[in-house]
Amino acid sequence: MVLLILKLTIVPIFIGLITLAGRKWGAGIAGLLGAFPVVAGPIVIFIRLEQGPIFATLTAISAISATACLLFFGLVYSWVCIRLSWQLALLFALAAWFILAVALAITSPNLGIALLIAISSLVLTPFLLPRIKPSSPPNIKLNDLPWRMLVGALLTFLVTTLATTLGEVWSGIFAVFPVIGLVLAVFTHNTLGATHVTQVYRGMVKGLYSFGAFFLTMALLLPKNSIWVACLSSIVVAIVTQVIVQSIARLIAKYNLNGQRSGH
Repeated sequence: MVLLILKLTIVPIFIGLITLAGRKWGAGIAGLLGAFPVVAGPIVIFIRLEQGPIFATLTAISAISATACLLFFGLVYSWVCIRLSWQLALLFALAAWFILAVALAITSPNLGIALLIAISSLVLTPFLLPRIKPSSPPNIKLNDLPWRMLVGALLTFLVTTLATTLGEVWSGIFAVFPVIGLVLAVFTHNTLGATHVTQVYRGMVKGLYSFGAFFLTMALLLPKNSIWVACLSSIVVAIVTQVIVQSIARLIAKYNLNGQRSGH
């Protein structure tokens, strides 16, 4: 009962907070916050409690490589939604996610290969996303917030149920199913327009570095440590990683700005 309550409350509440943050600070911040392992983290923790450390470690490794699936979903949605409806964009994006997920499930990469896949996708995705400037967001209300939270709750329940019944590899892949990314993409597309979907995923790329750091730490610590040591250490490493990534991003932005001024 406790697990069911957590499944149906944690993600919807987080989606609500992300939506409010996005309305105040922009789609990029919403994407950044949406990359935190709010869905996948608890799934791996529950799997560790129910299935043991070896199963949970393999799930964490699979989750690292499945970062590429999440990014592929966002990449396809960002391009398709520029010209087509949200229904078609979602259909193409889910198909892309599923194809890559099957490929990863078949190959079942080890930790080294999983890291290579995740890092490569994180580095390449910003260059592959559409280069379009976001239009000014319209003055919109929060009428869709309950719907976002409801969809998030239903998706979380479905994904967590599947993840714990399909084995360690698919558990990790389904743990990284784009629950929050899907909700943000569809509702952002409908309320703010296609250009803001791209901004969501540009922010999400930055956040996913800490996502990968979280599961890398889990994979390394779970076999020989308690779940609580692994979990708390992973959270700390994820926060530190995010601070470092944001610092590097600010330095790059400052360097580019200075370069543009020098050019003039």
